[in-house]
Amino acid sequence: MSAAKRIIPLLDRVLIERVKAETKTATGILLPEKAVEKLNEGVVVAVGPGNITKDGNTVPTGLSEGDRVLLPSYGGSPIKLESLKEKEYLLFRAEEILAKLQ
Repeated sequence: MSAAKRIIPLLDRVLIERVKAETKTATGILLPEKAVEKLNEGVVVAVGPGNITKDGNTVPTGLSEGDRVLLPSYGGSPIKLESLKEKEYLLFRAEEILAKLQ
């Protein structure tokens, strides 16, 4: 089990792995890291159970694991763990996610 799969978001929070931009052009030229912009796209890794209403009912989120989503330019809580150094993970509330991509 990967370290990211062991993170279980609470309430309506969603764990997102940010998609990295290509560092190589179609012709094979390698681009430096500073020249590559961060993409506003990510993949849902884990989803919390949803919000709890005043009545005690759970309202599930509209996302599931594996969904590709459009992220806001700013926001989200970066997840920094020793075992997750190679990838960038962010924790968002479900309402902060801009769209689901197909």
